[in-house]
Parts: sequence; C-alpha cells; structure tokens
Amino acid sequence: MPRNVVVIGTQWGDEGKGKIVDWLAEQVHGVVRFQGGHNAGHTLVINGKKTVLRLIPSGILHPHTTCYLGNGVVVSPADLLKEIGELEAAGVEVRSRLKIAHACPVVAPYHVAIDQARERKRGEAKIGTTGRGIGPTYEDKVARRAIRLHDLLEPTLPDKLREVLDHHNFMLVHYLNAEPVDYASTLEQLQTAGREIEPMLADVSHALTEARRHGKPLLFEGAQGTLLDVDNGTYPFVTSSNCVSGAAGPGAGVGARMIDYVLGITKAYTTRVGSGPFPTELFDEVGAGLAKRGNEFGSVTGRPRRCGWLDIPALKRSFEINGVDGMAVMKLDVLSGMDEIKVCVAYRFRGETIDRLPYGSAAVAECEPVYESFPGWKESVFGIRRFEQLPMNAQSYLKRIEALTGVPIALVSTGFERDDTILLQHPLV
Repeated sequence: MPRNVVVIGTQWGDEGKGKIVDWLAEQVHGVVRFQGGHNAGHTLVINGKKTVLRLIPSGILHPHTTCYLGNGVVVSPADLLKEIGELEAAGVEVRSRLKIAHACPVVAPYHVAIDQARERKRGEAKIGTTGRGIGPTYEDKVARRAIRLHDLLEPTLPDKLREVLDHHNFMLVHYLNAEPVDYASTLEQLQTAGREIEPMLADVSHALTEARRHGKPLLFEGAQGTLLDVDNGTYPFVTSSNCVSGAAGPGAGVGARMIDYVLGITKAYTTRVGSGPFPTELFDEVGAGLAKRGNEFGSVTGRPRRCGWLDIPALKRSFEINGVDGMAVMKLDVLSGMDEIKVCVAYRFRGETIDRLPYGSAAVAECEPVYESFPGWKESVFGIRRFEQLPMNAQSYLKRIEALTGVPIALVSTGFERDDTILLQHPLV
C-alpha cells in the first residue's frame, strides 16, 4: 500500500515545503493542511510561473488532486475567498476540489486588530508576528470562545459574535488604546462569506479515513517550522500552533496510525523571519550574499529573512521531535560559488559543549556555535537532477549532513522549478 507522508519544516519555516508537496502531489489522492493559517506562504514555480499559496494546500495545481483543510487550520473567510479568486482567475478549478472541515476556527477582523495593536504596544520587544490575527484566533479556540466555520451558518451567530466582540473591543479600547471593531459590518461580512464557503464544507476526518481504507495515499502539509512550534520552539518567539508531525493527527481529525513516513524539509543553510534568537546568524557580506542569491524575502509579508549557516544541533532537536524518516535538502544551488561553507556542529553553552538546541529563547540566545568548515564549489548545480552529477564537494557536503544528523537524505532541490529535484529515496513507496 502507498504510504501517507507528513511534510514538515525542520527549521524556522520558509524551508521550501511547498515545492516538495507540489512535486509529490501528482502521485497522491489528496493534500491536507492541518495547522496554521494565511500567515503561511508556500511558493511554487512551474514552467517559470510563480504561485504563492497561503491557505490552500500546495496540491491545488494538480487537477486530479483533492485538497483538504483540517480542523487545526484557522481560516480567514475573506482571505480564503480572495485566494480562491486569484487561482480561478489563473484558470485553476478550486471549489470542487477543496474540502474544508466544519470545525476550523474563524479569523475575524477583531483578531487582526488585536494582533497588530499588541505588536505596536510591545515596541522593540515585539514577537514578530505577521499581524494577520492568527495568534488571537488560536487563543479564542483554547478559551472556547472561537467562532468556527459551521457557526457562520447558524442562527446563533449574531449572539456569539456580540459576546466575543464585546470581549475583544474592551481589550482594544481600554488596554491597547486602539479603535473598536464594528459589530454590524463584521456580522454581515461573516454571514456573506459563510454562504459562499458552505458548499466546500465537508467531513474531512471521514473523507481521509475512507481514502486510507481504499489505499489512496495522502500528503499532510505542515506550515511554518518545528523551531516555531508553540510547545517545542524558541518560545515565546514562536507561532501559535503545533507545527510538528504529531499535530497532523488532531489537526486533520485522524489517528496516529494514518502516518507512515515523516519527511523533514531543511534548507542547505538556515533562515529566520521575525524576532528571536538565531545562533548561526550572519551579519556580514556572506549572509547578505545568501539572502540575495536565495531571494530570502517572505512570500506573504515580503519581510527580509535573516540568514546563517546550517545548524546541526537545531536539526537534531527537530528531527527527534518529529521522528523524521528522511530529509529534503533545499536550495543547494544557493551555496554554489562560495570558497568556504561552514556548518554548526555543536554549541558552547554555559561552559559546556552541547549537541542539541536547548529549550527557551534565553538559553538559545546564549549558544555560541562551533563550526566545521568545508571547501565550497564553483560549479553551478542549478537544475541538476542526478546526485552523481553534483560537484564532488557538494556531494561531500550532503553526505556530511547525513552523517551528522543520522537521517538519510531523500530529496535534494537544485532550483526553484518543480523538476529541479534529485530523488534519492522516494517518501511515498
């Protein structure tokens, strides 16, 4: 039977998950998002055409692939419909192929207002959120006051909205010194969007269980990255959901036995967006060169990404948390032309040498990287699709990553196009 695979980011997000999900999606029945919201940006490049997806799974560009949004995803109705419209304008059929769980919490205008007002109040101590209301929506979910997609169709919506909006407007006005959110316009917006979304609502849990029963393989697509996980990341500089492989079950409404293989996505170097500690960050021309060659800007926000060398202690922690079976190394082509490449193999931390990322942002900020140096390669690897065609120094670099992490490399990306990919171990079989 073909395997069900979770594709997970193993760094601070932006690893290139969208490309790998898209590359594998043609071979599966469905692609499932199980956490996050429209703060995620998955960039696909097919035949030179760039598509940025925010909520809709990366399998949508394959016409025979069904896409699912599990109950762990928080959904902004306005942004979902906008994204659908953009894809439809490009000739992509979406509505008949997108199945959305009824229980997805709704990202409403008051969540965005709270998110942005908080960041302004924090000033230089801000978390570095995208300002799209994701965190406040997850807070409402945990506080059991969330409005969920099925609520948009119920006659009780006006009363539910009034209660939750009274709570948030009190915070906005009396604590955050911001303007309140209008009740009437918010109600109209949510009810109108609900009617348009209703045909796409489905029993996602049952649909995925039936796909499994009939031997139809699935890809579970994570957003953000493990080091941004609310429990396991560099807290508090994290996202507001669990973005590790184990979250695929509760986030999609399926059991743990649905997952057969965990594919961890990592860049050949490291990046981070927003605030928070970053042990291998480069502040020199080397870091600037990585950013320029790698086009390291957020696909949703446009924010520049901080760049640094590959961090093995962070990867070891991430691989353990996720139970990674194989990794995909992305953007190897960005390292071409460098005289020397470094890899962090350990940290000096409080007088000791450690080989795992510690917990807590304050501890991570104290870590001083211990580097191992490698000779670079001058030849371009852009578009190479066979491992043996890579320069010997590039091959040695990849083999050393395997040795240091103890996890085999399944895929290597050598360019932004879908097929600029070296396959070493197929995750689906």
